[in-house]
Amino acid sequence: MPARLPAKKVRIADLLNGKFFYGSKEEMKPSYVITPFGEKVSRVNLIGTVIDKFLSEDGNYSVVTIDDGTEAIRVKSFEGLPFERVELGDLVRVIGKLKEYNGELYISHEIVEKINDVNFELLSKVEILNNLIKQKKIVDDIKSLFNRMDETELKNYARDTYSIDEETLSVIIESKKKEIDYKPVVLEVIQKLDEGKGVEIKKLFEVLNLPENIVEKTLDELINEGSVYEPTIGFLRKV
Repeated sequence: MPARLPAKKVRIADLLNGKFFYGSKEEMKPSYVITPFGEKVSRVNLIGTVIDKFLSEDGNYSVVTIDDGTEAIRVKSFEGLPFERVELGDLVRVIGKLKEYNGELYISHEIVEKINDVNFELLSKVEILNNLIKQKKIVDDIKSLFNRMDETELKNYARDTYSIDEETLSVIIESKKKEIDYKPVVLEVIQKLDEGKGVEIKKLFEVLNLPENIVEKTLDELINEGSVYEPTIGFLRKV
């Protein structure tokens, strides 16, 4: 009997933005998700707030929806009512296997327990963040080589340098292809609004119909690559 896979601490958003792969009972291979950060996850250990709950009348099915601040996911049980004592607003820890049905990614319940110490949630988030920082460095390195290496070279590099298999590499490359380059749009807006003294950064956030984090990221990239500069503090000009 194969050893039980570890339950990983991850962000729900990364699970939902990842790619699901079906397992095989014959080969005793579990289903799993490969996240955009190249993590292969079969079982999860999540902490989140209960935002929805359902118990069937016959007692054979129950489900709760938990939100970890990045996204929400449903946790299902087809045996009894393990969520009977869980209430809306409770902070809970959930352990379970990732499953998919009709295009919905969900967690098949193994363990659910209430968390009374918020520090427990904070420590979990720090652990997840530290792991993400490491994973992001690897993914960013591979993405930076996407247009500089052919397919075989990139596969060999990912395997030899980071022990990344072809399946995981394909998910990383797919996420790279889905990325939208906002830099040309932001540069055009800066050029149009500039009347000779640069454009106030605050105004860019008001004019650009984009989420603040995307505007911040794009401006940082433009500054770092030398496409724009600050003639005075708080203003930007195109080089």
